[in-house]
Amino acid sequence: EMTGTGLKEIGNPSAVFLQGKPSNISGIATVCVLEGTRPIIAEVQALVAPTPFPAPRRVSVGFDYGRFNLLIAVLEKRCKMFFGTSDVYINVIGGLRIDEPAADLAVAVALASGLKDFIIPEDTILIGEVGLAGEIRAVTALEKRVSEAKALGFKRAVIPSRNRIDFNSEIELVPVDNIRDVFNKI
Repeated sequence: EMTGTGLKEIGNPSAVFLQGKPSNISGIATVCVLEGTRPIIAEVQALVAPTPFPAPRRVSVGFDYGRFNLLIAVLEKRCKMFFGTSDVYINVIGGLRIDEPAADLAVAVALASGLKDFIIPEDTILIGEVGLAGEIRAVTALEKRVSEAKALGFKRAVIPSRNRIDFNSEIELVPVDNIRDVFNKI
């Protein structure tokens, strides 16, 4: 971090990205991504707002635009959620750029939360890749991601059921097979 006296080391970047996180608001999800080999907790915000215009806007800041549109299509086809008359915005807080598929689940659930106006529990982290069939695919370094979430006080982790869980976790692991399962379990 740049201060008035020069650069200072940030001990835990995840804590910085979670500062000021709003509570009890729809459209907010948390994910653990890897920057190199370091796990980073990131907040994803989605806003879904009705529009009177025939061509709704799609805006993605900090998340791949192609994956963003893919996740909207999966939610429409597999979960019968209709975004066609709404502007849809997604933003990764703190200027972080997320390029890995492990963030798909958090983005998809944030989008659904923004559309349906339900609140994702603050103590829940979402990790997983979403396939075109709506399946939740395995991710790498799951143990490292879950450990980082635990260190920052998270109580539950929604994870792919396809991941081998051969480690002891001190937080509740909620394995899911597909995107529809997630909405029954959070």
